[in-house]
Amino acid sequence: MALIPSQVLRVAILLSYFSIICHYKALDMPAHQTYGGSWKFLTFIDLVIQAMFFGLCVLIDLSSLLTKGGDSREQERQLRKLIGLRDWMMAVLAFPVGAFVVFTFWTLYLYDRELVYPKLLDNFIPQWLNHGMHTTVLPFIIIEMRTTHHRYPSRQWGLAAVCCFGIGYILWTCWVHQVTGVWVYPVLERISHLARLVFFTVMTAFICVFYQLGEILNNYIWSHTGTHTGQRRVIVYINKH
Repeated sequence: MALIPSQVLRVAILLSYFSIICHYKALDMPAHQTYGGSWKFLTFIDLVIQAMFFGLCVLIDLSSLLTKGGDSREQERQLRKLIGLRDWMMAVLAFPVGAFVVFTFWTLYLYDRELVYPKLLDNFIPQWLNHGMHTTVLPFIIIEMRTTHHRYPSRQWGLAAVCCFGIGYILWTCWVHQVTGVWVYPVLERISHLARLVFFTVMTAFICVFYQLGEILNNYIWSHTGTHTGQRRVIVYINKH
């Protein structure tokens, strides 16, 4: 039996993301006043994705609780749709984007922090907030993966969706550069056009790798547990009616 119910963990994680986003938006940073604001940074987009994902998880928990013992087939159908959306978000956005942000940020930071997080930012962003944006994302999403089984889409469609997200963000950063003349990340300022193309290609490949790692990890966790707890509760409930 878990020490802390998964429903409580999800609420706590959701509240932590609300706190992180509110503190980040309250920062008086020059970058927030330029074209695109916070939305030009993948870190902020990822925070919004994680908050939306865990918000959906909490909504499903509440819906399951409120419909428990009911006999409405319409409620069951709506609950199944929410669960399907939750599983899709985990597979295509929450895990691959979250893992990508953590991995790429700390890899570049340890190599040369000026490439991705200049020391000047320490004057604006406290250490706890930096870790909230770039560290705790991964353990939070792994906790969710460990407590609830998620059904992944077919690998072909899943990878296609992840690629669309990655290419979409690349096009967005190029547009921001077109408008402002400044790249979102310092590393992009220091490399040639050809190297930039290679960089974008490698980053897109990386996020696809993280999609597959998420699928493998999800299957590994639940092939060793014996029961698909999160899905089983809903299936049992539905079968009773």
